[in-house]
Amino acid sequence: MSTTRRGFLKGAASAIVGAPLILPSHMRAADTKANSRLGLGYIGAGRLSRHLLPVFLYEDVQFQGVCDVDTTRRLAAQKKVDDFYKANPAKGKPGCKAYSDFRELLANKDVDVVVIAVPDHWHALITMAAIKAGKDIYCEKPLTHDIHEAIVVMQAVAQNKRILQTGSMQRSRKEFRIACELVRNGVIGKIERIECSFGGPPVACDLPGEKLEPGLDWDMWLGPAPKRPYNSILSPRGVCDHFPKWRNYREYGGGQVTDWGAHHLDIAQWGLGMDASGPVEVRPPKDRDAKRGAALIYANGIKVTHKDGFGVDIFGSEGRVQVNRGTFTLSRGGKMIAKHSSRKDKLSCGAAVQLAEREYLAGAKVKLYKSPSHYENFITSVKNRSTPICNEQVGGRSAICCHLMNLAYQHGQRIKWDPAKLAFAGGTGDPTWLKASHRQPWSV
Repeated sequence: MSTTRRGFLKGAASAIVGAPLILPSHMRAADTKANSRLGLGYIGAGRLSRHLLPVFLYEDVQFQGVCDVDTTRRLAAQKKVDDFYKANPAKGKPGCKAYSDFRELLANKDVDVVVIAVPDHWHALITMAAIKAGKDIYCEKPLTHDIHEAIVVMQAVAQNKRILQTGSMQRSRKEFRIACELVRNGVIGKIERIECSFGGPPVACDLPGEKLEPGLDWDMWLGPAPKRPYNSILSPRGVCDHFPKWRNYREYGGGQVTDWGAHHLDIAQWGLGMDASGPVEVRPPKDRDAKRGAALIYANGIKVTHKDGFGVDIFGSEGRVQVNRGTFTLSRGGKMIAKHSSRKDKLSCGAAVQLAEREYLAGAKVKLYKSPSHYENFITSVKNRSTPICNEQVGGRSAICCHLMNLAYQHGQRIKWDPAKLAFAGGTGDPTWLKASHRQPWSV
């Protein structure tokens, strides 16, 4: 490693520490010219990339580099990009670089935007480094691994005038938007409660050590997480066909609460009009060992409960809206208006959504952000310097909802929360719970 490169990497690591950070004026919004093909750097070539990487190949970008700590995944991603450009020369040119260290990719001046698709415990650190490097960011959900990180990222993105899209892509699906418009326009009356269905919270990692094969930088995979021996459950070697189970362990993810919960609680926030706010309390389940039953309480008394059921289930005084990917129902006054919840239903999901929209939203006062494509919306926002549908405030506050729920499961306590101050309230909670411990030199 050259002295220059070593100095850069050391400086980049230390630059992540602390916030807020302010970029020099020449690295802000004016750098990106409208209608130009953006240089893209892709970080994290795991299972999710089987969908996410090809999606961005079809956007108006030029892949400048891919990065992964696993050699096999890294080279496979590089080959996929170059093969695509060879087959589709109008889309871009081969020559994508492969990096093992995200800081080297961020140092590439040809990279304008980065896609972050790494395990959760790395999200905020790489996001902050990307902000420091003057990049715009698409970061997978949950935006952060803890509440402190969410606050820091929200502040840094806004102060440095970066564009950030969180990967809670249900906001760009019509069934979810129409469901929330129905709720926001009072079609089902006064909202009484919401139930969200997803899996359970994480547990502490207790996996045994295994022999590490060459080709994976395990220490870099761990990064800010505690030092521990390699285990293939956390990071299966090479290109795998399943989603690795690192998200089940508290050190690296937030269980299904921050996986599917980051999707469904995000829709609950949208439907309640709480994108700039959040709950004022979180309650644990009555049974200390239960993996369902935690609830977020809002200032207006509405309770959002974690249960098994129908995706996002919204109950009103005059009706009910149920929505999940590809499923949708609307009922009013005890009568089913539009329904698609299985193949047996006469209406398709699209037809059911269209029926509800035509009947109840033709003259609606509340119209929500319409994004036909989550990824195109991000690229367009970067070029136009406009706000994407799931920006840092939306993604950050939805992540905080998930983290509050996990804290209730972990500690078994009722916690009051001040969404304006982004702090525990009423003498509840422990400030140390806001921040996961980071292994040096990594810190946010």
